[in-house]
Amino acid sequence: MIADLGNFALMAALVFSLFGIFSALYGSYRDDSRLMSAGYRSVGAVFFLVSLAMGSLWYLILNDDFRYEYIASHSNVDLPLALKIGSLWSGQQGSLLLWTWMLTVVSTIAVATQRTRHNRLLPVATAVMLGTATFFLYLNNFSANPFEHLVRISPTGNEALWGPADGRGLNPLLQHWAMVIHPPILYMGYIGFVVPFAFAIAALWTRQLGSAWVVTVRRFTLISWALLGTGIILGAKWAYVELGWGGYWGWDPVENASLMPWLAGTAYLHSVIVQEKRGMLKVWNIVLICLTYWLCILGTALTRTGAVTSVHSFAASDIGTPFTVAVVGIFVGCALLIVRRLPYLRSENKLDSLLSRESGFLFNNLLLLAATFSVLFGVLFPIFSEAIAGSKVSVGQAYFNKVEVPLGLLLLALVGVGPLLSYRKTSTASLRKNFMMPVSLGLVAAPIFFILGVRDVWPLISLTLCVFVTLTIVQEFHKGTRARMHQQAENYALAMLNLTRRNNRRYGGYIVHFGIVLVFLGVTGSAFVREGRGVVGTGDEISVGPYRLQIEDITERDSANYYSGAVTVAVYQGDKRVDTLHPERRVYHASQQPTTEVDILQSPQRDLYLVFQGFNEDQTKAVLQAYVNPLVMWLWVGGLVIIMGTLVCLLPDIRAKKVH
Repeated sequence: MIADLGNFALMAALVFSLFGIFSALYGSYRDDSRLMSAGYRSVGAVFFLVSLAMGSLWYLILNDDFRYEYIASHSNVDLPLALKIGSLWSGQQGSLLLWTWMLTVVSTIAVATQRTRHNRLLPVATAVMLGTATFFLYLNNFSANPFEHLVRISPTGNEALWGPADGRGLNPLLQHWAMVIHPPILYMGYIGFVVPFAFAIAALWTRQLGSAWVVTVRRFTLISWALLGTGIILGAKWAYVELGWGGYWGWDPVENASLMPWLAGTAYLHSVIVQEKRGMLKVWNIVLICLTYWLCILGTALTRTGAVTSVHSFAASDIGTPFTVAVVGIFVGCALLIVRRLPYLRSENKLDSLLSRESGFLFNNLLLLAATFSVLFGVLFPIFSEAIAGSKVSVGQAYFNKVEVPLGLLLLALVGVGPLLSYRKTSTASLRKNFMMPVSLGLVAAPIFFILGVRDVWPLISLTLCVFVTLTIVQEFHKGTRARMHQQAENYALAMLNLTRRNNRRYGGYIVHFGIVLVFLGVTGSAFVREGRGVVGTGDEISVGPYRLQIEDITERDSANYYSGAVTVAVYQGDKRVDTLHPERRVYHASQQPTTEVDILQSPQRDLYLVFQGFNEDQTKAVLQAYVNPLVMWLWVGGLVIIMGTLVCLLPDIRAKKVH
C-alpha cells in the first residue's frame, strides 16, 4: 500500500511536471497570466508529490520491509537508526529520488521568491527547472524505481513476491557519519546550479541579457558553490578516516566529477563581478554558468552509469542512454542558443589595461578553465581510449599532479594579486604601494622555509605564496579598518566589523580567500608524508617520524552489526607518552565485507594516522600501518573558513538597506 502510494506520487509528479512546462511556456507566449500561474503552481505540486514518494520510501526502510529490492540491498534489521535514514541515498534508486526531491525544493524556492519579479524570465526559467525534473522523474519511474518488489522464481517458472528475513545491509564503507550528510550536501550543491542555469537560458531565450538575471541568481549560485565545496571537503574527510590509505584525495574519477563544476562555478563567481560593475564578460558568464550546469549533469552521469571505475561510483546500470542523451542535448542546445544570441552579448566597455582588476579576473577565468578541462581530459581519457583502441587506459595521479599543481599555484598567486589591482588601470605608484609589504615579506619567507628543510620546488613555492596571499588579505583588512577608524572614530575591532558588514561581498570574499590559503597549506603538507609498517605483537614497538608506537593489547569482540579486532597503541614522543590510539578492523555480519576504522592523533602540526590492516598468516600478530601527515588539520579548518566567508557574503548589505 505504501509502495503503491510512492509509485503513484512519482507518476503523478511526472504528469504535473510536463503540464507545468507547457503552461509556463505557452502562457508566456500568449501572455496569459493564468497559464503562467498554473505553471508556477505545478512546481509546488511536483515538490509535494516527490516529498510523498520520499516519505513512503523512508517509511518502508524504517519498518524493515525487505520485500522491496532496494531496501533488502541497502539496509538490515540491526543497522543503527541514523544509518537507516542515510541508506535512502546509499544506492542508485534512492539517491536519484533524493536528487529529484532536492531539485523540486530548489525550484519551489526559486519560483516562490521570484514570482513577483522578472515576469519575462520566470516562465522560461520555470520550464527549464521542470524540464530537469521531468528527466529525473522519468528515471525514477522507468529506469531506477526504488519501489520494485523482490520476486522469487520457482523451479516451474512461476513468479511470486518474496521478502527475506533480513537485508544485506549498508555498504560498510558508507557506515560513517560523514556519508550520512555528505551526499545530501553534495547533491544540493550540484542541483542548486539549475537555478542560475535556468535564468541564464531564460535571459538568452528572451534576449534580456543585461545584469538582471545575474543579480537574481547571485545568492542561489553562491549557496550552491559553497554546498558543493562543503560536499567535496566532507568527501575528502570520509576518504581520510574510512578508506585507510592515509590520504584524502586520490584524483579519483568521481572526486574529479565534483571538482570540475566547482572550478567552473568559481570562475563564474569571479567573472560575474566584472559584468555587474563594468558590463563586460557577458559571453564568459553565460558560457561559464552553462558549462557549470553541464559538468554537474556529466559528473552525475559518470558516477551513475558505470562509465568510470571508482570506489565512490554506483554499479553499471541501464540509465546510461538517457544520461548520454541529456549530456549531448544540453551541450548542443546551449551552444546553439549562445551562438544565436551573440549580438546581444556585446560588452558595454573594453579592457583598459592588462594591469587592472578586470584583467586579473580574466586571467583567473583562463586558469580555472584550464584546470577544469585538464581534469575533464583525465576523467574522459579512459572512456575515449576504450572506444578507440578497445582497452581502457587510465591516467594516474602523476598526470593530475603534474598538470594541476602548477595551475593551482598560479591561481593561488592570483588570489593575492587580484585584490591589489584597481579597476580600469592600476598606476605604478599604486602597484608599488600595494605590493611592497606582501612581496617583500613573502620573499623573506622563502629562504626561511628552505633553511627549515623545505627543499622541493613546488612545496617551497606553495608555502611562500601562502605567506604572500595571507599578507595581502591582512593588508586589505588593515587598510580599510584604519580608514574607517579615522572617518567614524571607532576602535579597531568595531571598525573592522562595520567595514565588513558595509561591504560584505568584498570582505567576505577575502575571508573565503584566506580559507583557500589554509586549504593549500594543508595540501602542501602531503609532500612531507612519512610512513612506517610493522607486524607486531603485544609489547612490540615501531617508529615513524617523531613517534614511537608501543603495542599494549590486541583485542577481538562481536556486536550485533559487526565483528571487530582492535589494537591498543601507546604513542610516545621521546620518553613522553602523548596519547593512546585504538585502530580497528571490522567485518560486518550482513554483508561479510571488511573495513578499517583508523585512529588519528591530530595536531595543527601533523596527524599520526594508524591503520590496523589485520592479522598475519598464523593469526598471532597484528599488521599495523602508520603515517605521519603534516598540516592536514589546516585543510579541514580551511573548509570551515570558506563556509564562514560565504555566510558573510550572503549577509544583507547594510548600504543597500539604507538606500532603500
